[in-house]
Amino acid sequence: MTKTPATKASVTTPPATRTSVTTTPATRTSATKTPATTPAAPTEPPASGAPWEELVTAALLGTERRTPPGTAPGREAPVALLDAAALETVRRRAGLRPARAATRLAPAPEETRTPLPEAAARRLAMLLADRPGAGGGGRRGTAPDLMELLPQWLAAANARGFAAPPEALPALLDAARGRTDLRPAVLTFAGPRALWLARLNTDWRFALRATPGGGAPLPHLADADGVERVWQEGLFAERVALLAAIRAREPAAARELLASTWATERAEDRLMFLDSLRTGLGAEDEPFLEQALADRSRNVRATAAELLSALPGSALAARMAVRAGACVALDHTGDGPVISVEAPHECDAGMERDGVVAKAPTGRGERSWWLGQLVEAAPLESWPRRLGGRTAREIVAMPVADDWRAELHAAWCRAAVRQRNAEWSRALLGTPAAPEAGGPGAVSLAERAKLLGTLGAEERADWVAGFIAAHGLSEAFQLLGVCGVPWSPPLGRAVVDALNIARDAGSYPWSFSGVMGLAERCLDPSEATRLDGLLAVPEEPEDASPGAGGYWAEAFQRLVTTLRLRGTMLAELGA
Repeated sequence: MTKTPATKASVTTPPATRTSVTTTPATRTSATKTPATTPAAPTEPPASGAPWEELVTAALLGTERRTPPGTAPGREAPVALLDAAALETVRRRAGLRPARAATRLAPAPEETRTPLPEAAARRLAMLLADRPGAGGGGRRGTAPDLMELLPQWLAAANARGFAAPPEALPALLDAARGRTDLRPAVLTFAGPRALWLARLNTDWRFALRATPGGGAPLPHLADADGVERVWQEGLFAERVALLAAIRAREPAAARELLASTWATERAEDRLMFLDSLRTGLGAEDEPFLEQALADRSRNVRATAAELLSALPGSALAARMAVRAGACVALDHTGDGPVISVEAPHECDAGMERDGVVAKAPTGRGERSWWLGQLVEAAPLESWPRRLGGRTAREIVAMPVADDWRAELHAAWCRAAVRQRNAEWSRALLGTPAAPEAGGPGAVSLAERAKLLGTLGAEERADWVAGFIAAHGLSEAFQLLGVCGVPWSPPLGRAVVDALNIARDAGSYPWSFSGVMGLAERCLDPSEATRLDGLLAVPEEPEDASPGAGGYWAEAFQRLVTTLRLRGTMLAELGA
């Protein structure tokens, strides 16, 4: 039977009115194959006045306040609303046209690294499945915090060159999404397949942002045309990644590449590119950095000056040494030599060009602000010549006139950190048992931690162990954070002995929860056997906090359990 004009009209009726159109017998005959309510076109309902929007409104407001279209108010209205929604859902789905087939995804990159041992793979699944509770209070029980062991597990797996199991990649990316500190280790362990997955899931896009160049492949460094093309036409992230890769292998080539477009780069880009010169910084970079001192951007000038001051033989370092030397001198007029200080009276154009910031922060005197910057940028090797041939330790021990000691020593601390000068760091730290908690020159725990960072791992651990033995754990947390893992035996013994002393004093362990957490992650697993004697509940002295002994036994039990678990974990990885 041929379709009547009424049939055509009913087919082309807009969706908003299609349900109310009456059909002729001819229409009904043709509708045996296609229901009259099924749209023949993918036209979506209009934004307003359409049945679907009216149904949604009725559902949000409730059928007592808004009845569904074509439904009388009453007890049957909710049922009618659900029936209408079901019908409308089918109608909307039936009106979709088949889309073009999507382009087939390129397969994930092949994994060439060593597969993870089966036992280690099971351990990884256990660590990733752990979801510690968010309960408050200081009591944690005896169970190890598995998520806190994940960073160490990842470090050991990466050191051994293992590849992540494919089935673990989603959980690894989810874990890294929630904890930024995990991201570098997770992305190294997950490899290029993590980037492949990140392009398919917006929740994991952080992996692309955290990877130089957004995960895009860089040209081979021997491919001159490819390098030039990326440098001239690539995205900013790709250019940064390319410059960093070249700098790591051929510092001079990276510097020349940067110089080729320096004048046309934006100020914020010049700052990021300049920062890449920290890798492999050497005397050969001085001419380029000297030119950057005349840059239009104050931040670029400051960064160039900082890099030049880290080169003791640079012309800028020499200029700063002259300026600082004019402010600091020996005074022999008293009973013994004293360091006298005359801070600058102005910040001239030459000082500003060399990176001195003229405006002092709020609450800081201008002259002391300028002095600190000059001393910080002056080469530390210049001070023995200017102060009577004395060693760094002798200079630090000298009295300083007119209350300038703290300012002068603080600037020397910053200089020692910037120039990575271990001799001056030792002098400014002093002996760990010194009665002054900050040592001769350090002005804060953060400053001491930075000074310790210039020393070797063994020397650093020995100094912190001596500090704990003399001063206890109350100020040691930040210092422990710069020590290598696992802790050396002397440092481990010092921490355990200090915890034992705190337990015997009868206080609660919660005051030392930060140190205890570090011990769980940083003590050598072999120390577990030595700690068995601390698991029993001690007799509490009369002035002890109620129940403190039980809490300490619980904390030491968790520590021992965690250490043994770490030992098993590392054995599974063959570490």
